[in-house]
Amino acid sequence: MPEASLRDDIKSATITAMKAGEKERTAALRLISAKIKDRDIEARTGKAPDNDDELVTEVLQKMAKQRRESIQMYEDGGRQELADQEKAELAVIEEFLPAMMDEAATKAAIEQVKADVGAESIKDMGRVMGELKKRHGAELDMGLASGLVKASFG
Repeated sequence: MPEASLRDDIKSATITAMKAGEKERTAALRLISAKIKDRDIEARTGKAPDNDDELVTEVLQKMAKQRRESIQMYEDGGRQELADQEKAELAVIEEFLPAMMDEAATKAAIEQVKADVGAESIKDMGRVMGELKKRHGAELDMGLASGLVKASFG
C-alpha cells in the first residue's frame, strides 16, 4: 500500500475533527484544504511540481508565515482575541509541516552548501540560497537562512 501523502493526512484529520465536533480545528483544516485546492488550480496553468507533498508543504509554509505576521499585527494592535484565533490556526498548520531546522543546523547547512558550490563572496549569495532551498526548502526558515548567509560572508 502506498505511503499516505500529506494531502491524505490533512483529509483524515479534517474528518476526525468533524466527528469529534472540534469546530475551530475543522475550520482551520478546511482553510488548509481550500488553499491547497487554490494552488492546484494555479498549478494547472503552470508546471505542477513532481512531488505533491512539496506543493502542500509550500502552501502550508505560506499560510504559517501569514498567520505569524497577523499574530504580530493583532498583538501590536491590542486585539488579543484575534491573535489567539490566528495562533490556534497556526498550531493546526504546523502539525503538518516538517520540523524546522534550528539555527545551528541552518548554519551547518549553509557552510556545506558554500563549500559545495565554491561560494567565496556575497556575490555568490543567490547561488547559495538557491541550493539551500533545493536541498532543505521544506525544513528551512528562508528568512533566517538569508540573514545567516549574509552574515557568513561578513
